[in-house]
Amino acid sequence: MSNEERLKRLLEMKEQARLGGGAKRIEAQHERGKLTARERLDVLLDPGTFEEFDQLMVHRATEFGLDKQHYLGDAVVTGYGKIDGRGVFVFSQDFTVFGGSLSEAMGEKMSKVMDFALKTGAPVIGINDSGGARIQEGVASLGGYGDIFLRNTLASGVIPQISVIMGPCAGGAVYSPALTDFIFMTQNTSQMFITGPDVIKSVTGEDVTHEELGGALAHATRSGVAHFAIDNEEDTLLEVRRLMSFLPLNNMEDPPLVETGDDIHRRSEQLLNIVPDDATKSYDVREVIHEIVDAGDFMEVHAQFAQNIVVGFARMAGRTVGVVANQPMYLAGVLDIDSSRKAARFVRFCDAFNIPILTLVDVPGFLPGVAQEYGGIIVHGAKLVFAYSEATVPKVTVIMRKAYGGAYDAMGSKHLRADMNFSWPQGEIAVVGPEPAVNILYRQRLQQAEDPVAERAKLTAGYAERFANPYVAAARGYVDDVIDPRDTRSRVIRAFEMLRTKTDDTPAKKHSNLPL
Repeated sequence: MSNEERLKRLLEMKEQARLGGGAKRIEAQHERGKLTARERLDVLLDPGTFEEFDQLMVHRATEFGLDKQHYLGDAVVTGYGKIDGRGVFVFSQDFTVFGGSLSEAMGEKMSKVMDFALKTGAPVIGINDSGGARIQEGVASLGGYGDIFLRNTLASGVIPQISVIMGPCAGGAVYSPALTDFIFMTQNTSQMFITGPDVIKSVTGEDVTHEELGGALAHATRSGVAHFAIDNEEDTLLEVRRLMSFLPLNNMEDPPLVETGDDIHRRSEQLLNIVPDDATKSYDVREVIHEIVDAGDFMEVHAQFAQNIVVGFARMAGRTVGVVANQPMYLAGVLDIDSSRKAARFVRFCDAFNIPILTLVDVPGFLPGVAQEYGGIIVHGAKLVFAYSEATVPKVTVIMRKAYGGAYDAMGSKHLRADMNFSWPQGEIAVVGPEPAVNILYRQRLQQAEDPVAERAKLTAGYAERFANPYVAAARGYVDDVIDPRDTRSRVIRAFEMLRTKTDDTPAKKHSNLPL
C-alpha cells in the first residue's frame, strides 16, 4: 500500500469517526432538539482549538453481537481546546453510538482526559448524554465508572470540574457529575436520577414522569443538584464559557484579571434607597450586588434553589469575587437547611480556588420549626460555620441591616476569621430583635404596666437605641468600621486589595471532618 493510499485510508477512518453512529442517528439527535457530541464542542470551545484524543479507539466486547458493531472513537469524544484563549480538557458523550452507554474503552478515554487535566493544571468539562453503563460489558463498564469517580475525587479542589447534562444521566452515572463543582442542565432534554420512573412505580407505587423526577427544573428548584437550568443547549454551553471567565485554571493560580472600565471610587446613591429602614420590609439584595460590583455583572449560582440566600460570581476592580448574600425577598433572608448547605458549598469552592469572598448580611436568624430540627438544621447550619472558619482566602463582610443570633456568627463574622467587617449605620447586631428581646427581658414589667402597648413601645425603642445598632460591636472591634452605604464599593475594593497577600495558619492535619 502506497503512502497516498495509507493517507486516504486514514482520512476515511477519521471521517467515519466524526459521523459517530451515522447520519440517521445524527438526524434523530437533531429531531430531539439536541446537538451532536462534536457540535457541542464547537459551541463550547474557541474555533479551531480542539485537539482530539483516541479518535480511533473501539470497544472490546464480543458478546451479544457487539463483535459485529464497532464505531471508531466509541461513544465519547475526548481531547483539549481553549476557552477565551485558556486551555481546558473536555469529553463529550455521543448518544448516537450505543445511546452513549459507557464501555471499558470509553471509561479509559475519559480517565485519560482527566489525568491530563490534573497533570497540566487545567479544568475539565464533561458533557453527559448517556444511557448509563453498557450492560453487554458487565463489570468492565462499572469499573470504568469507578475509575472516573476516583479521578473526580482526586481532582476536587485542584482543578475546576464542570458537568453539563444534555440528555439522560442515570444510575451510577450520576455520581460523577455529583462529585464535580458545577452542574449545568438543559431544560426538557436532560434528566438525572438513580432509578427511573418505571422502577420507582414498581417499588413504591409512585407515578412520576422522567421530567418530574429528574428534569432540569426539578434539580434546580427542589433537590439543588443542578446549579444552572438553561433553556437550550447553545445557551447552556455559552453560560459554561461565561462561568469559566471567572475561574482560575487550577488551585495554584489566581482568577483572571479582566479590565471592566468601572471606576473603583464610584459611589452609589441608590444604596441609600434600596434597603428600607424598616427591618420588617423586604427588598431584592441582587439590586445591592449590582450597585457594588463591576458594571453590574453578576453570575448567580443556584439561582432557583434555596432562594433565601444568593451566591454567585462578580468582579471588583477587575478581579473575581464570590458573593454570599441573604435575600430578604424570600423567608426574610433567614438561614435554613438548604440555604446553609448551598452557601457552605459555595464558600468552600471559592476558598479552594483562591477567590475572595464578599458577604452581605441581612439575616434574622435560623429558621425555627419541627421540620427544620428533624431535618438536621443543627448539622447543616454547622456546615456554613465550618466553611467560613476554614476558608483562608480574603473575606470581607458588610452588615447592611439585621444580624441576629447565631446567624450573625455564621454569616462571615469576625469570630470566624473574616478579615474586614463593615456595617452600615442601620446595622442591628444583637442576640434577637428589639421586640422579642423586650418580651423576654421585661415580661413581668409589661404584665404589670397600666398601658402595656405604650410601655412595650417605650422599652423597644430603648433597647434598639442601646443594643440594635452597629456601635456596640464596633466598640469591641467586631466591626472594623461603620461606613456610608454609598462608599461600600470603594471600601470593599480597598479592603480586598490590602488583603491580596494575606496568609492564615491552620493546624497540621490530614484533612478536616466536615459535618456532612
